[in-house]
Amino acid sequence: GTPISLLLLQADASVQVMHSHTPLEEVIEAVGNADVVVSAVGKAGWVKGAWIKEGAVVIDVGINAIDDASRKLGYRLVGDVEFAEAAKRARLITPVPGGVGPMTIAMLMRNTLRLASLHLRPPA
Repeated sequence: GTPISLLLLQADASVQVMHSHTPLEEVIEAVGNADVVVSAVGKAGWVKGAWIKEGAVVIDVGINAIDDASRKLGYRLVGDVEFAEAAKRARLITPVPGGVGPMTIAMLMRNTLRLASLHLRPPA
């Protein structure tokens, strides 16, 4: 949570960081008041849809495998947020899989190209 919280702070956002030792009641209250929720807790469906403030933006960074006998591999990927319930309340929500992953890859490629061009540039 530190990198995204620092980026948000640089953009003059008010940020609250929750962690595994934050009392659940505080998490529920903070999520219920948040305009933007970024979840990276690493537990499938841990953030309940009912906690999400009406009209909030939800960015689900979590990627968790849960058993699913109907799938070829015997599991499926889900996020930290209960997607179906949260989607009823959120204005925008990232899916898992396919939400932040493609953006992460795009940014890694951009940074790789940027570094390569700096490396290949002749010294001044």
